[in-house]
Amino acid sequence: MKPYLPLLLLGLGVFLIAGGFAYDVLFAGISYQDPTPEMSARYAHHAHVASTIEIVGGSAFLLGTVFGLMQLALHRIAWKRAT
Repeated sequence: MKPYLPLLLLGLGVFLIAGGFAYDVLFAGISYQDPTPEMSARYAHHAHVASTIEIVGGSAFLLGTVFGLMQLALHRIAWKRAT
């Protein structure tokens, strides 16, 4: 495993979570009080896109965390065997 892969995944995850939140604020926003069916459909679409981006970002962040912890554990095991 490349040593920079966990950091890349962590950074990508944070970027996607922030991007999904920004998309949610800019396009979905707060739902309307008494929307037409077209407005409801547009809101549902943009809310779904924003949540998908945030889920992918959270998954990337979690995967980067797991890879980083695995890398740290393998590095410590190898260091203990060497001494």
